[in-house]
Amino acid sequence: MTKHRIVVINDDSVARGGTAVLAVMSAKALAARGHEVIWLCGDVGDNPDLAAHGIEVVALGSRPLLDLPAKRALIEGLHNRAARDMVAGFIAARDTPDTVYHVHSWAQIFSPAIFSGLARVSRRVLLHAHDSFLACPNGVYMDYRKNLACARVPNSFDCITTHCDKRSYAQKLWRVAREARVHWGLGDLGEWGGIVAIHPAMVPKLTRAGYREDKVFTLRNPVVPFSRERIRAEENRALLYLGRIEEDKGAGALAEAAARAEVPLIMLGEGPMKAELAARFPGAEMVGWVDKAGIGAHAARARALVMPSRHPEPFALVIAEAVASGLPVLAADTAAVAGEVEAGGLGYAFDVFDPASFDRAIARIMALTPEEVKAMSERGFSGEAALGNTPEGWIDGLEAQYARVLREVEDAGA
Repeated sequence: MTKHRIVVINDDSVARGGTAVLAVMSAKALAARGHEVIWLCGDVGDNPDLAAHGIEVVALGSRPLLDLPAKRALIEGLHNRAARDMVAGFIAARDTPDTVYHVHSWAQIFSPAIFSGLARVSRRVLLHAHDSFLACPNGVYMDYRKNLACARVPNSFDCITTHCDKRSYAQKLWRVAREARVHWGLGDLGEWGGIVAIHPAMVPKLTRAGYREDKVFTLRNPVVPFSRERIRAEENRALLYLGRIEEDKGAGALAEAAARAEVPLIMLGEGPMKAELAARFPGAEMVGWVDKAGIGAHAARARALVMPSRHPEPFALVIAEAVASGLPVLAADTAAVAGEVEAGGLGYAFDVFDPASFDRAIARIMALTPEEVKAMSERGFSGEAALGNTPEGWIDGLEAQYARVLREVEDAGA
């Protein structure tokens, strides 16, 4: 691909959450392929790893909403004027015709104001939908009050009058106001480069919000296995959990289900429920956060990974990572890939809100013979039913999107 300037825009500069991890991964890989990469971030930009890869960092120097005084967070979450001015100023001073702007995250620092800052170069802007905040006020199309996936049109009368927020109705109305500013800035995407969705199931959720389907492009996330060698799941009995230990992620439901089944449970992660679950379920192994090597070591002791999230997961990268490692999966049917797990013979799907369904899934995986578990493990490890891209394939896909955007701008004479 012809080398270009790629401006990566992300709230934070440190690879802590999943979105930031992918944004940093892309920036470093694109720089390694010879592109000029500039990192625009909302925080202080303190990530020496970016500089070590030759990536210039331009930082706003702000903090996430939850770290700000309440009044300031209320205002800046809707419209961060400083963020808008920073982005607009960068464009005025340094934009070139072959520069592409790739927005990964914006909701915690940049705010919807970033879209007015980018308006001058909108046709060269790609928006990565790592979640549904570009469409849905609460970001996941979930009615937390009823524990049901939401089928409403975002910001419609039905949506606005429905109390679905996990905190309060006042918080819901604030989110509605923020979403209104998003749609005011983006319109139907006719003047923008497009949205990159991480799974085909996201496309109808984005178009439901009013975005043009021909402006939404699917590129599955990159998958790096936990282990280079196949996990010998057929020799193990433990269930593995990897993620935030909180109610939304289904950590409590899993601990209860594992106890009912009298199956060993390994939980990797931190979160507000960790102490409670450790006290209630002393047999569960509460490990905390570990690095990639640590994840691989614990995964090698597991029979299956369980992803029990209570809200819709647009991709659930941990499922794809487990499958690629040869670890069978029990996936809540809230995950977009749950059907693929079942259809591909990679594990079983279940209803996380139905304890009987959860129990049946655990019983099924535990009842398999060693030969059956090995076959399931080998099927995933072989890559014949891969749920995501290789890292190289993912970067190829990003480059193809950048080339498309620039080609369309040239064809339009814009």
